[in-house]
Amino acid sequence: MRLASGEGRRFELEVGIEPFTLAGEVYQVGPDPIPVRLDVFRTNGTGYGLRLRFSARLDGPCMRCLARASPEFVVDAREFSIPGEEDELDSEYVQDEVLALADWARDAFGLLLPPSVLCRPDCAGLCPECGADLNTAGPEHHHERPPDPRWAKLRELKLDD
Repeated sequence: MRLASGEGRRFELEVGIEPFTLAGEVYQVGPDPIPVRLDVFRTNGTGYGLRLRFSARLDGPCMRCLARASPEFVVDAREFSIPGEEDELDSEYVQDEVLALADWARDAFGLLLPPSVLCRPDCAGLCPECGADLNTAGPEHHHERPPDPRWAKLRELKLDD
């Protein structure tokens, strides 16, 4: 890029991110391609500072109710590539001054993913008895509890009045 020390450039690019497999389900990342902003600046030595920013959705089934989930995440990642310095300052995404943008974008996005992908934060999930969607079933949805088997012998008693 022929940047002088301290000089920087901004790039508006597009990148595709491979799908994620979470809990056996495939989740697509969209839109495809994702518009990204890449800022590159030259450090005082032979290295570069990099900043990657974009927002993307993760599309797939809700892990509680199986409805479509499409949460959006905002990525703001930074890397330094200063060859010959400590490992923390030598980015694994830059090899011979070539940036692996798709790999960096996927890893940065993956670090933001929650433990459970939900259709909404307060998703109630599915009823364990009948499988009804508890988000739409309403408060009247309930099931009679089976009698406690520890009391079965007492039901056999015949009491005279």
